[in-house]
Amino acid sequence: MRVSVLQENLYKGLSIVGRAVPSRASLPILSNVLIATEDARLRLAATNLQLGITVWIGAKVEDDGSITLPARTFQDLVATLPPERVDMDLDTRTLTLHLHCAGKSANIKGMDAAEFPQMPEFEPERAISVRADVFKEMIEQVVFAAAKDESRPVLAGVLLRFDGDVFTMAAADGYRLSVRTTELEFSVGDRAPDPFIVPARTLQELGRIISDDDEEVLIALPDGRGQVMFSLDNVLVVSQLIEGKFPDYEAIIPRTYQTSVMAYTGELLAACRSSEVFAKDSANTARVLIEPASRPNEPGQVIVAGQSQEKGDAQAPLEATIEGTAIEIAFNIRYLIEVLNVIREDRVVLETSGPTAPGVVRPAGRDDFIHVIMPMSTAR
Repeated sequence: MRVSVLQENLYKGLSIVGRAVPSRASLPILSNVLIATEDARLRLAATNLQLGITVWIGAKVEDDGSITLPARTFQDLVATLPPERVDMDLDTRTLTLHLHCAGKSANIKGMDAAEFPQMPEFEPERAISVRADVFKEMIEQVVFAAAKDESRPVLAGVLLRFDGDVFTMAAADGYRLSVRTTELEFSVGDRAPDPFIVPARTLQELGRIISDDDEEVLIALPDGRGQVMFSLDNVLVVSQLIEGKFPDYEAIIPRTYQTSVMAYTGELLAACRSSEVFAKDSANTARVLIEPASRPNEPGQVIVAGQSQEKGDAQAPLEATIEGTAIEIAFNIRYLIEVLNVIREDRVVLETSGPTAPGVVRPAGRDDFIHVIMPMSTAR
């Protein structure tokens, strides 16, 4: 193999595939990144057997070939090189890659590419297209609600569901639920796969990889492999699916409410952050006091309060448009902050039916995103 690439392109590619390199590999080959020529480009790939990422970068290929190199070592080395052309020459007898860049040189010992796990072939004709910017936003608005531990594997994943021209993503950890939908440009029709669960970590990494230059994400499920594939312009992400039945999330969403609050998202977020300073000492429990206006044409008031037995307390009031009765309800303030962080609209709506009923958070004027938070007990 003899190939030349630009240092910045090589480093960017290694940074992307490096997300799939395990910190503690079960097999030595999994600590390596695959480097191979393919169709006058350079292909980089890494996998931990649960998640695999492949990147193609532009290159000048003189001789075809392939090798796997220690991923961290190779990435660290490329990071030290100047933004110039990198020339790489493989000695197949010793499995050593000779590297030259702007007068600097290095020799890196690798392993045979034949030992690297095979990636499935992507079939674009069977894929479903989703706008890249929309998919990235959907990931941000859903993935944070997935469970962080894997004691219940299905809750550590995100449900993806296609129904006609509607694409839905949902995540829940037992205390909160996030559901985001979008309308596809074309109906999936009878090509719709059964709903499937993708590990939250896969979608987190995919969300980081999607760039402003990507126009669409193609989603495909290879037959009988228990895997899903996400294809971008020059990146392919392959992930194992999570087996199991996702909870009936639609049954969790309240359909009625007694009190509705509409407030400015930024003001409510700032109030939550103030109360969190003290609420973090009380299992993140903060009280939300909702007081409708006492006179017509006047705003109501919402007070977010956090308290620490040892350090003190904070109350942050804000004006809001309130319909219904006065209510005091307690939430995990961290959960409220996390959902408010992913709402782009200026105003947000909070609905509830009482101190023991779930709270529903959604952007004002939109019905494609809904978040449900279970209340906390303040008996103690």
